[in-house]
Amino acid sequence: MSYITMENLLKAEFFNPSTAVKKTMMSTVISAILLNATNTQLTKPVNFTIKHIREFVSGNSLFCVYWKNTEWIVDGCSVLETNSNYTVCSCVHLSTFALIMQTSSSPPEDDQRMNLLNVVAVIVGLVFTSLALLTFAFCRWKPGVNNVPRINLCISLLSAHLLFLLTQQFLKHIKTHQVLCGVLSGFLHFLFLSCFVWMFIEAVLLYICVKNLLQISFGQRAVLSSRFLIVIGYGIVLVIVCISVGLVPGGYGSDKCWLKEEKGFIWSFLGPVCFILALNTILFISMIITLNSTLTKLNAEVSRIKQTRILVFKTLAQFVVLGCPWILSFFTKHSKMMEILFVILNSQQGTFIFLIHCVLNNEIRRQYVKWMRALFQNHPK
Repeated sequence: MSYITMENLLKAEFFNPSTAVKKTMMSTVISAILLNATNTQLTKPVNFTIKHIREFVSGNSLFCVYWKNTEWIVDGCSVLETNSNYTVCSCVHLSTFALIMQTSSSPPEDDQRMNLLNVVAVIVGLVFTSLALLTFAFCRWKPGVNNVPRINLCISLLSAHLLFLLTQQFLKHIKTHQVLCGVLSGFLHFLFLSCFVWMFIEAVLLYICVKNLLQISFGQRAVLSSRFLIVIGYGIVLVIVCISVGLVPGGYGSDKCWLKEEKGFIWSFLGPVCFILALNTILFISMIITLNSTLTKLNAEVSRIKQTRILVFKTLAQFVVLGCPWILSFFTKHSKMMEILFVILNSQQGTFIFLIHCVLNNEIRRQYVKWMRALFQNHPK
């Protein structure tokens, strides 16, 4: 069914009402239903061709949308192909549909530069995260050093960023397969939440070290054992993902192969992230206060002051490792500089882990020197 002039009533402004960019209705409003059908679940997506009622302006974005309650939403629908006259849409359900053009908030060149910056920054971060993992695996560490949170944080960061990078690079091919898109978004949900949980565990351990001046009691070591930390680090995330799937089974697989905003499902990620960021920020501030009071008490002990100052520097650098720069995501909509800073800092968590715990570690640096000497002795030329 096609509704003549209905596009003047169900306007394009009802699509993404929170965004201030210009939106234009590119088609008439149509509906598709199955008559005398008891099962409305489609076994595969349905494709339909929509004729344009206005000229398509290149550089803008087209969205296949459907009407739900009081707004146009895109979940479950995607654009397969388009030209100046028509667009082919693919949807996993039947409903009332339309085609909407959204004017880009920034020139296409800027979008390409941001995408390039994002890809380069993520690749650099992946390289240094891999170096950190290799260092944790092959270097000898003191018995009291617990690298379990850092190792698992590196594994989660490496897996999450690599999967995200590959998904976005092949998004056009992946989003046509709804099941694959949903599975990938589920894995991304699990991996990114794992990153934040391990950031929180790292923050707790660092706070304990600062409070006890690098001395953790035997009782605390027993409680913070490797097996216990691994169960906490991945168990909490698994519970959150399972509850999310149980409450909203179709919540995975948006147009960008991420979590859908339908029924507030996106808060299954944003909720835990905001909670952990708040706790990490509180712990970080507490560490700064503790270290400041420690510096004032150790004026006479020059050697301890030097150690504490190194610890202060590492604690400041931990601001990035603990994920605190994710707070910048709330300010990226209206500031290009904030967006660039957000992309750079949050893609370089592995880099800062490598700098703090490997490069700035005297013991590890000495092992690096031994390896280099051994390498040059075996290959003098």
